[in-house]
Amino acid sequence: MNISFEIVPRTAEATEQQMDFVKQQLPFINTINIPDLLRLPIRSWEGTDYVDRSQYSYIPHVRSIDFDIKSNRLQEIIEARELDKILIVTGDPPPDRSHQVYRTHVVDLVRKIRADFPDIEIFCGFDPYRYGVKQERDYILDKFDAGCDYILSQPFFDKRLLDVYADFLPADKVYWGVSPVITEKSQAYWENVNKVVFPKSFRPDYDWNTDFAVEVLEHCQKTGSHCYFMPIRIDLERYFLPIREKLGW
Repeated sequence: MNISFEIVPRTAEATEQQMDFVKQQLPFINTINIPDLLRLPIRSWEGTDYVDRSQYSYIPHVRSIDFDIKSNRLQEIIEARELDKILIVTGDPPPDRSHQVYRTHVVDLVRKIRADFPDIEIFCGFDPYRYGVKQERDYILDKFDAGCDYILSQPFFDKRLLDVYADFLPADKVYWGVSPVITEKSQAYWENVNKVVFPKSFRPDYDWNTDFAVEVLEHCQKTGSHCYFMPIRIDLERYFLPIREKLGW
């Protein structure tokens, strides 16, 4: 079982602090994800400057709309940074309209990178709230057909919905997303922006969220699937240390 921790590279110092926390407090983490957020000073592939790749698998996120399918700019980044893994997502529209974007579809970019780098591990995302289950399933299968190796999900908050997707996805190819939501404001964001429907039992507090994380990790242990933590802005010790205690890690 692989367990990934997402580091948001707000500053060099903050990135280093999060890496130090993972090294010192989270021995069960073996993979680091870094998203590519245009408002931040560090691009995802520059994470090679912060992640010890002898200790962690490293997966930088890449936005397909930032790359012209006819150019080799992404290929040049992969070669220059010696990347052996990459996550390809569509990407949100840029906050700055002067930022050049392209109509590059995820599936097309996956197919192109697979052809140019046969040995690279390609990851893609999936969103259980974006479409209906059938539409999302078909989109996931299109990504696999194009050459994607693994699928990372947006955060789940309901084990029943996770089980629906687990029923038809290959367990060893899936990273189930978990993200703590510990304030009512954060809950409202997920509901209004990401269209999440929280279960009736949900509470925006640390206890509910740590219990749910343990439930997902136990599912991963049982099925041979993987987990992907997106901790965002929380007290990392208050969230992760109870998870370690409950699992005996």
